[in-house]
Amino acid sequence: QVQLVESGGGLVQAGGSLRLSCAASGGTFSRYAMGWFRQAPGKEREFVAATRWSGGSTYYADSVKGRFTISRDNAKNTVYLEMNSLRPEDTAVYYCAATEWARRLSDYLEYIYWGQGTQVTVSS
Repeated sequence: QVQLVESGGGLVQAGGSLRLSCAASGGTFSRYAMGWFRQAPGKEREFVAATRWSGGSTYYADSVKGRFTISRDNAKNTVYLEMNSLRPEDTAVYYCAATEWARRLSDYLEYIYWGQGTQVTVSS
């Protein structure tokens, strides 16, 4: 059983930056592909970014490409989401998730383990 705990959310002005962290425990972290998703009020959960076990392959939603960077440190059992040039439309609860295998890392249904989420609010 894998436990995921996100941190690093907060309130930031448009154009600012935040770095989210997701610490994993209870499993062999390096075996898991990791993803970040977000959900705004009244909207469905949407894919943000993902990385496979080695961190060598990364994937991004078009809406965040060039602004967000996902990375992982397998020695620290942690995955990060560096968010730059934030926009009000990035406001959401951000979740990290883990899966041992997925055909499509952008599909939230492929993920087994989820964190509790961290709020990101971008003011205009």
